[in-house]
Amino acid sequence: MKIKVAIIDHLGAHGSSHHFYLFGQAKGLIENSVNVSLYTNSSTNNPEIQDLAFYQFYQNIFNSNNKITALIRYLFGSIKSHLHARLNSCNIFHYHLFGSSLLVLFNMFLAKLLFVKIVVTIHDVRSFSDNNESPLYTRLIYFLTDSIFTHNIFSKKEIVKHHKSFAKKITIIPHGNYLPFIENQEDQKASRLRLDIGLDKKVLLFFGMIKKVKSLDLLLLAMPEIIKRNPNAILLVAGKPWKDDFTYYQDIIDRLKIHNNCLLNIKFISHQDVKYYYCASDIVILPYKEIYQSGVLMMSMCFGKPVVVSDLDSFKEIVDDQETAFFFKSGDINSLSNVVNKVLENHNLLEKVRAQGFELVKTKYSWMEIGRKTRDAYYKINYFYKK
Repeated sequence: MKIKVAIIDHLGAHGSSHHFYLFGQAKGLIENSVNVSLYTNSSTNNPEIQDLAFYQFYQNIFNSNNKITALIRYLFGSIKSHLHARLNSCNIFHYHLFGSSLLVLFNMFLAKLLFVKIVVTIHDVRSFSDNNESPLYTRLIYFLTDSIFTHNIFSKKEIVKHHKSFAKKITIIPHGNYLPFIENQEDQKASRLRLDIGLDKKVLLFFGMIKKVKSLDLLLLAMPEIIKRNPNAILLVAGKPWKDDFTYYQDIIDRLKIHNNCLLNIKFISHQDVKYYYCASDIVILPYKEIYQSGVLMMSMCFGKPVVVSDLDSFKEIVDDQETAFFFKSGDINSLSNVVNKVLENHNLLEKVRAQGFELVKTKYSWMEIGRKTRDAYYKINYFYKK
């Protein structure tokens, strides 16, 4: 009996590259003989993946400033998606979670009423958006779930630390690459002209949503020492603040008088323009103080860019220092500036790490391989399915 799974995800392309993850997951599963239906919002374009059933039942849920209207649209979209998936004989409903809430529980109760198996991929073990996240909601979600996917050992340990009884439900399924869905821009000169960046500059890119846990302030504080040794270095910040106030970072720039070495595009970067930012850069820097899994890391290596990352356990599971990335001591301004300067001053080392990072994401993190692991995890929760 062929596995029929419904991936139900209201977020899609809203405000991030999460939709590429969904498309990659669907593509990898289809390549491993899984029947896939994807239910998402009306802002997410159909990826036109062969054999993918694609539905946009979450209509205009992000287009209203009225919370009641948005809630009604969400509930209607969920009910329609769940009923449609069940009528189409989907026996596994797969969700992607960045935090726990009553809306997540609503979907799960719907799934239980429809007698299907529930799988969740936990992207953030603890939500970065809500420090008051209810432990009760989280525990109920884990209880209702038949299988929990995390991206790495670090995330699994974080779950088990607080919810030991659910350890047997957890399977580690890595984050896949973005290679099937991005268009690499190789003309750095054209990209820099487009972004008004001098061709003689060494461009350090901080890309993505600006959140407190991503420590942009640490990178700004490291810039004076970087500029001292590499006066042509420029920090390109591209992204929109998310539950954060950019005036805090602007004050640091003004106080340190580094505005001439900073280019700030503080806005949502359209998917069509992302390639130009990566192409224009020499290094991508992820100075995060906390992360479970980083799409920016995967995206950077997919665009063939060397990365400087903090030495967090979640990063260490993916990349190796001096081999596929460069590590600095988390939270240490001097360590960050020293590593960046070392990379800028050693082109051969930079090129070696860049090439090996690209090879890593192309092979180990292919969606074909991840689709196989995901399919095998599905088999374990439903004895009706046979390999």
